[in-house]
Amino acid sequence: MLQDIVEYLACPHCGQPLALADGGGPLHCPARHTFDVARQGYANLLPGDAHTGTGDTAAMVAARQEFLGAGHYAPIAAALAGAVPRDSDCVADLGAGTGYYLAAVLEALPQARGLALDISKFALRRAARSHPRTGAVVCDAWRPLPLRDRSVSAVLNVFAPRNGPEIRRVLRPGGTLLVVAPTPRHLGELVGELGLLGVDDRKQERLSATLGPHLEYQGSSEHTFPMLLDHPAVRTVVDMGPSAWHTDPAELDRRIAALPLPAPVTASVTLSAFTRS
Repeated sequence: MLQDIVEYLACPHCGQPLALADGGGPLHCPARHTFDVARQGYANLLPGDAHTGTGDTAAMVAARQEFLGAGHYAPIAAALAGAVPRDSDCVADLGAGTGYYLAAVLEALPQARGLALDISKFALRRAARSHPRTGAVVCDAWRPLPLRDRSVSAVLNVFAPRNGPEIRRVLRPGGTLLVVAPTPRHLGELVGELGLLGVDDRKQERLSATLGPHLEYQGSSEHTFPMLLDHPAVRTVVDMGPSAWHTDPAELDRRIAALPLPAPVTASVTLSAFTRS
């Protein structure tokens, strides 16, 4: 719930602490900047000049909810839940989407509260309801995050943008960042057959270079597992990711129809840990 995470929030304009008006009204800071709380339970902390064109669309979010809800990526959620420090009391998910992974982590941490951060209001409508201890906030990962300095004990980042300086700022000393990124093998059986976007072979190298100046690398583990997907599930895994912006729907349907049934598909990700010293 939003009231559970207000103490971690900061005004995106002036950086001062935010408070929730009586009766669950708008958020406000001492400088009298105010921010609406949607009836779906999330707060919009985007500055007025922000652009939301890169956020997931309603269709992408619906596809993600369907695919994740079917449990296809449950091993990734389990790996995150097992890697987050047991003493974490506030976990922020940067690029939270529907809140699926954050909810799995909170189930493993009965004392913790969660902040779902995303630029897509369509995603946060679902994230706000993903777990009783989750509060959802619309923000831009590439701008100053609307969180107080040194306010959170852990940050999750799953298939999402990473802002190293801001993640360092909001993490407490000793806090942990967990990053899930695809390996070149991820969905490999579909990339060529369906004309999807592939993964750069140097992605892990670029990840370390981006975060290395701000956080200390602690190590990585690879999580690779097989999936057997029917054709509707293949369509949802395409529709929920970046390839949704680059594929022709009719041509995609034609290519999916030519796949085996069920289609064997590999999921392969790297889980990397960083800390703020």
